[in-house]
Amino acid sequence: MAHDHAAYRDILAGTERQLVRGDVLFEEGDPPDALYVVTRGRVAIAIANPIDRRESVVALMEPGDLFGELGMLDDRPRSAMARALEPSSVLAVPYGPVLELLDQQPKLLWNVTRVLAQRLRAMDEALADSVFLDVTGRTAKRLLELANGSDQFTLPVTQEELAGMVGASRERVNKAIASFIRLGWLDQRDRQYTITQRDRLELRAR
Repeated sequence: MAHDHAAYRDILAGTERQLVRGDVLFEEGDPPDALYVVTRGRVAIAIANPIDRRESVVALMEPGDLFGELGMLDDRPRSAMARALEPSSVLAVPYGPVLELLDQQPKLLWNVTRVLAQRLRAMDEALADSVFLDVTGRTAKRLLELANGSDQFTLPVTQEELAGMVGASRERVNKAIASFIRLGWLDQRDRQYTITQRDRLELRAR
């Protein structure tokens, strides 16, 4: 069995790619040929508005996260673009060896199913947020997510990218942040944030 696992590692050996902030792995509509695993940094998955080209960040990929697998399953073009938000490393794994492995071990498809289920849950939550939370509530929720449990954090995205994650204009998101600061829930120094009243911010995010 250990030999089999070693063989699988050889089959799935990918190519590590080093990215600087702003590097685009693929664009929406590109023909797909590989999936990716983040090993360092953060990668945004975004969709551009066809009218004004403003981006909506639909997912933030962090170390350990896998993305780019949809094209392997339906043989259709990329449904979104992927761009590095900071210096990052990703492992690019061509579809061919992955499909070969799935043919050899069909039970591994359950792992693919779990990934897709996670994607659907995230989409359901994002849809619910857009329906039930206003811009201020969505801003509070995204800030709490980016803080990752810490009361002091550096915003890992620009104001424009944060607005894309919230699904609103930069001006409206900045107005929401200003209201949190005015209420004493949040302190901000450039991209350094301190959550001073987490319970109030969490309540606003519901």
